[in-house]
Formats: sequence, structure tokens, C-alpha cells
Amino acid sequence: MSVSNSSTKPVVAVVGPTASGKSALGIELALRFGGEIVNCDSVQVYREVEIATAKVPLEERRGVPHHLIDFIDPRTNYTAGAWARDAARVISGIEGRARLALVVGGTGFYLRALREPFFESPATDEALRARLVRLRERRGAEHLHGVLKRLDKVAADRLHARDWSRVQRALEVRLQTKQSITAQQPARREPPPFADRLRVIALSPPREALYRRIDARAEGHFRAGLVDEVRALVARGVPAASNALGAHGYRRVVEFLRGERTLESAVEQTKLDVRHYAKRQLTWFRREPGVEWIAGFGDDPAVQERAAGRVAELIAEFAPPAAEDESGAPEG
Repeated sequence: MSVSNSSTKPVVAVVGPTASGKSALGIELALRFGGEIVNCDSVQVYREVEIATAKVPLEERRGVPHHLIDFIDPRTNYTAGAWARDAARVISGIEGRARLALVVGGTGFYLRALREPFFESPATDEALRARLVRLRERRGAEHLHGVLKRLDKVAADRLHARDWSRVQRALEVRLQTKQSITAQQPARREPPPFADRLRVIALSPPREALYRRIDARAEGHFRAGLVDEVRALVARGVPAASNALGAHGYRRVVEFLRGERTLESAVEQTKLDVRHYAKRQLTWFRREPGVEWIAGFGDDPAVQERAAGRVAELIAEFAPPAAEDESGAPEG
């Protein structure tokens, strides 16, 4: 099934917590509705960062085109704003081919940036970022948040101290431009033309079953050679403070390689990190407007049927009304 008119169909986002089966559901929907997948995971964008990213291997994508995956050098700190611009371009191309665009992944900040484009922030100052990372590592995220509160109280009041990546970015903008990020944010770009057609379907699997999957996946990543992968990336010159190696699993391996924790501790802390991250993802998407929830895992055939039924309804809602002849009866 496909839709022929790119201006009268939805853009469907499939989101949810890590390990909830988003990729499997996205591929199934793409096969059913003539779709292509736009990656919305902030780590899967990086080349050579493989084991702990849960990228779907090429042979398991079932012929479905995947975009914005494996295309950024891990030494580059790719931003949500850059992803939103790239995603808008890719989605326009998919719709130009009369295909259904499926945005699949769990990085809620990326999806928000697509709906509500950010202002044009300054390029990352790698030396400044490294100093802020060292400060956070020595003094903690609360201290970094306190520094932001002194320099940009409005931004600090909007951000939790544990949201250290956004706290850090607000500090970078303030120190680089001498202006607060809150003063600059109103100067944002217009949303892409499809923004009002974006519909979000979120997976909500049983919490304990999700945590068991997360733990098993983390253990599998370490067995598959995660430590060797990180060691090779560091040897290649990928900074420990980079976005790529700041991802869950990777940063704990970096700490192990530095002698700051044991291997067992790295494994257990990774499990805990990812469980906490999954909880934050669920909280994030519950606060976003217009999200439709489906209980269960995306690789469950029953969940796939429910999701496919909803996507079919969305496509029907956006389809133009049937043409009528002069008698008022539909043609054909």
C-alpha cells in the first residue's frame, strides 16, 4: 500500500524507550505502506560506533531504505539542529518519491527540533566543551548547573541538573556569544512544511520486561566486543568527551579504560544508566503534545497489527475526498 500524493499523507514518527522494538515496528510499517525510514537516534548517526547502538544490520532491514544512519564521523559533535535540517531535506525527498516517511528512534530532543526548529547556534568550540566536560567530571552535574544559574538563570530554571548535555550547551552558547541561549532562541527558523502532518506513535512496553531486555542487551554488547570497539575508537583519535563516546555504554567503557572502574562495574553501571534513560524517554514523550501510545513491544505481531491499523487510519484521514460526478455520486 502506498500513497501517491505527497502533500496529503502524514509523516509518521515511531518513538519510545530504548529496547522497545521501534526498529522492528518501523520496518514492518515501511513494508506495509511503501515507506522509508529516517533514523531519529542520536548515536546511530555515527560511523564506526556500532555495538551498543542497536543499529539494524543491513541484511535485516528487509530492503527498506534507511536514512541518516552511519554518516557522521565520530569525531564530529553532531547536533539536534543539524539533524533536524538533514531530516527535513530527507523527508522532502521521500515524499517527492511518493513514499511514506517514517521517523524512527528514541531521541525526543531530535524530534522536537524537527517540529520546532532551533535558532542558528554557534559551532561547537571543542576546547571549551572539553573544559566543561572536565569540570562536570570533577565537580559533578549539579556544579555545572550552578554555573549556568549564575550566567543564565532563566535557562537554568528550565533545565534539570541531570540534563547535563543541554546545560552544557546553554553554557557554551553563553560563553561563546556573550548572550544567553534564552535571548537567542526566539530567532528560530520556520517549521518545515510537513510539520503539521507529523503524527507520533509511541511504544509503551511493560516496565519490568523492558528492563530485562535492557540488561540482557547490555551484557550482550560487552560479550560482543564493546571494550575493543571503544579502545579502537580512542586510538583513532575520537575524543572521550565527544557525543559519540558520551553515549550509554561507551562512556562507562571509557572510564574502565582509564582505570576509573572495573569491567564488572562498567557493565552494571551501563545497565543502570540505560534503565534510567528509558524511564526519562517515557517521561519525555508523555509530556510531548499529540503522542498516541500503543502498549507492548514493537516486535510483537499483535502490536504491529494495531500500529498498522492506526497508520492506515491516518493515511485515510489525509487522503483527498473522492471525486464526485454531477449527480453527487463518487466516480468509479
